[in-house]
Amino acid sequence: MSETLGEVTIRTAELDDALAIARVHIASWQEAYTGIVSAEYLASLDPEVSQARWADVLRKGPDDGVQTWVAEVDNAVLGFASIGPSRDEDVARNEQEIYSIYLDPGMWGRGVARDLMRTLLGSIKPPAPISLWVLAENERARHFYRRHGFTPDGTEKLNEVGGQVLREVRYRHR
Repeated sequence: MSETLGEVTIRTAELDDALAIARVHIASWQEAYTGIVSAEYLASLDPEVSQARWADVLRKGPDDGVQTWVAEVDNAVLGFASIGPSRDEDVARNEQEIYSIYLDPGMWGRGVARDLMRTLLGSIKPPAPISLWVLAENERARHFYRRHGFTPDGTEKLNEVGGQVLREVRYRHR
């Protein structure tokens, strides 16, 4: 039997959240991408290295049009999500892209990702389209996105991760 989750708070991420975001990001990758991304690469992920990158994202984010939120219970960060201008060349100027949405694996299936997704979708000023990229082999994430109104638009790309070339699929919100 799982323990009851306290009240989840979604708030704008702050610079002090960088290490907690990095830890969640790595834990989520290590769980979700086992069997997809090489075990050696996943084991090499370092929270301090990731913390520096996330501190940079959080510092520059507002100037770059990027918004990042954290989901927390009792001041413990359980997940995060970020959105900003689409980085794709073939989209409308006002298109937004979900850059990330990750949870501590212990929180999967408990409604926290749903709360983060609702926050992301609620932050978009209609009628701006929204896209995201997901690893083709990540069925759990693809199912989650479909449940929230995203569908693949037929665009794919190859991305190098840890020395492997992996296929990503673009999804768009209807």
